[in-house]
Amino acid sequence: MAGCVWEKAAGNAPPRGAAMSHRQQARRNAISTCLSRFDPPASATLAGLYSVSVFRRAGGTLQLAARHRPASAAAGGSWTKLRGKSTTYSVTLVKPIIGGGGEPASARVRILSVGEESAGQRLDNFLIRHLKGVPKTHVYRIIRSGEVRVNKGRAAADTRVAAGDQVRLPPVRTSEAAGDKLAKPAPAREFPVIFEDDHLLAIDKPAGVAVHGGSGVSFGVIEQLRQARPAAKFLELVHRLDRETSGLLLVAKRRSALTGLQDQFRERETGKTYLALARGSWPANKKVIDQPLHKYLLADGERRVKVVAKDDPDGMRAVTLVKVAERLHDASLLEVTIKTGRTHQIRVHLAAQGHPIVGDDKYGDFELNREMARQGLKRMFLHAWRLRFTHPATGEAIALECPLSADLAGFLRRSP
Repeated sequence: MAGCVWEKAAGNAPPRGAAMSHRQQARRNAISTCLSRFDPPASATLAGLYSVSVFRRAGGTLQLAARHRPASAAAGGSWTKLRGKSTTYSVTLVKPIIGGGGEPASARVRILSVGEESAGQRLDNFLIRHLKGVPKTHVYRIIRSGEVRVNKGRAAADTRVAAGDQVRLPPVRTSEAAGDKLAKPAPAREFPVIFEDDHLLAIDKPAGVAVHGGSGVSFGVIEQLRQARPAAKFLELVHRLDRETSGLLLVAKRRSALTGLQDQFRERETGKTYLALARGSWPANKKVIDQPLHKYLLADGERRVKVVAKDDPDGMRAVTLVKVAERLHDASLLEVTIKTGRTHQIRVHLAAQGHPIVGDDKYGDFELNREMARQGLKRMFLHAWRLRFTHPATGEAIALECPLSADLAGFLRRSP
């Protein structure tokens, strides 16, 4: 036996004066029974605010799903009959929008005007940025359903928005955790500036700070910068650094700069050179490492990367250039330039050659790490040292250099 529910729809109304069938009467009685579990005033309020959907009995527990009924419905607005999927009837009250309040849902529709800083951005990315705390799955759902409109028309997720476009946002829900996160934003923080103009910003990222919030990390560099610079209309990461890596990090201040710089990184038109302290004496004739890498997950869900054979279908080509800058007693200071930007590329490539980075807690020599910690090295010795690129607006060749942090430089001075 199929259940049914009355939902509002323009131009349709439930039949007036029509005799109810035995099944319809049974449904009405079941709903009345569920509502009668509340005290009379509450039942009256609920009946005025909610329409009732019917669902299948689960484990012998009655569950009634309720959806917010607009004020127009209580005033006799038109409704249409939808088929249900259930043979039993009960009720669970569900807010249509978390924190939505009591006003009609239509009052919470927003219209966003696309600014110059967002011109050319994909619609899905534009929404994800503006709908903080809304799951990505929900963002794509409201795009597919047509609830999101661009200039009053439907649009696909990959539509590029233009300056001046009007984007309609429907009422959306956020999780309680996301609400708490929005209520407690990242602490504002500025970082040492290596270079800055109207288009981009280059900073010295300290070790131990993530570049952005994510799994297990509430916030990172970019969230703190945005809090420190509330007047900035646009701040986005151009590339990433591992949390344990210090040094040069580029941030775009305009979308045109972001796309221009990312194109250069993608086409390998930039030069990124790191300083790394590797175990042992690096062979002088080992100058190029060209080995594919493959990402995988451990049993606990932690990400790892390994070198794979050249014919491995899951392998991604990775090229690393190595030059010895200084030889120490039992280690080598290396200038490492990456021609591709794979996850953990330098760390995995050096470890695969038998010369892991000192202090690396994922791919390193753990016994050596403990010894180096006793000597004062408390972190991985990997630093983003130099960066060369073409300025996205002026076309000028830019060469930036970020000196070693005080802890790494001090450790080198103390090393024999």
